Amino acid sequence: MSIKMISILPGRARNGQLEAFGRIDLQMGRIVSIVGPTGSGKTTLINDIELFADGDTPSGRRIFVDGFPPPADFRCNPARNPIALITQHTTFLSDLPVREFLQTHCRVRESGVDVERLTAETIHFANQLTGEPIDLDNRMTELSGGQTRALLIADAAVICSTPVVLLDEVENAGINRSRAVQLLRQHRKIFIFVTHDPRIALLSDFRIVMRGGAVVKVLDTDERERELSVRVNRLDDLLGKLRDKLRHGCRITEEELQEVA
Repeated sequence: MSIKMISILPGRARNGQLEAFGRIDLQMGRIVSIVGPTGSGKTTLINDIELFADGDTPSGRRIFVDGFPPPADFRCNPARNPIALITQHTTFLSDLPVREFLQTHCRVRESGVDVERLTAETIHFANQLTGEPIDLDNRMTELSGGQTRALLIADAAVICSTPVVLLDEVENAGINRSRAVQLLRQHRKIFIFVTHDPRIALLSDFRIVMRGGAVVKVLDTDERERELSVRVNRLDDLLGKLRDKLRHGCRITEEELQEVA
């Protein structure tokens, strides 16, 4: 499925005012973050993208594909929808082993593919994101929240043919966020993160800022922010180490807290 760009055309805020932007283009190979306070309209925006809104959603926005309204079957035929959505609340109903799940998905997506190679690539990708490795013999329903999100992100990047991937607050599942962004950049898709995480926001190419149900800013990540992101990542890593010590029953010392400060 060949798509070069998804475009967001303005709608209206909750107070009825027209959004103050002309058009936002999400180009292939780019990583975008949607940020804003709880209740600011982030979920509404990704719903508009996923549904290919045509002025028929509460926001009144329209979504174009490569500069034009999308084909009708993008909206009506799930097999033709070019968007994959991964949320923090995703759970598996299937009790298949991970190996069988991935191999089945490979065969469904495309005939004649090297199923063993894609399965191995997917599990390798996933295990770089999660602290507890996933075994191909694990059953899907046995996976933790972090393992589930890691596997789905890997599946979307390696196996899934959809060119647009929406990731809704997946940082809450405890995946390795920096590594996730690094690995995703190797796959030519449009990745859109809905996030409260400064680490993901600063690793993105640009961020869409929401408030009151409207897009209020579109900010490119400039060179100064990229430099500052190194310090943000270091601080986040130190806090992560403290969380891990607490999880493993260790005590926290004053020296470690001074290091974080």
